[in-house]
Amino acid sequence: MISKGTVLWSVDFGMKVAKYQDIKIGDSAESEHTFTEQDIQTFGDLSGDYNPLHFNDEWAKQTMFGGRIAHGILTAALISNVIGMKLPGTGTIYLSQQMRFRKPVKINDRITARVEVVEKDDAKERITLRTTCTNQDEAVVLDGEALVTLMRLDK
Repeated sequence: MISKGTVLWSVDFGMKVAKYQDIKIGDSAESEHTFTEQDIQTFGDLSGDYNPLHFNDEWAKQTMFGGRIAHGILTAALISNVIGMKLPGTGTIYLSQQMRFRKPVKINDRITARVEVVEKDDAKERITLRTTCTNQDEAVVLDGEALVTLMRLDK
């Protein structure tokens, strides 16, 4: 339950919305996060995904992963952070995301999510982004491609 006055996130509504013409092929941005026990629990609570692979040490030790791992989609959420907050940034509208999970993410893994502009469709003002997540050992744990467009504000 959310109590009155609780701030869930802080948004500066005076932020400048990204403009299509300002985005260049080769532009990139990244964000880093270390996944904690609390992150796994919070995601399980939000999604209802309590798969024992994420929550039961003894059960997960018997799997091909040899222990508990983070939810794959939780790792993918880091890409959303980079796209929505950094590149292209404020005003980005996610159209699609294709991804492949390459390696498991374990509790206390430090993950870096990176996006890079690889293509622009000027006729439709759509941007294709390479999306990659790597761990602290620089091993790719997730890769894929996102298609986005940018909101246009009428003033």
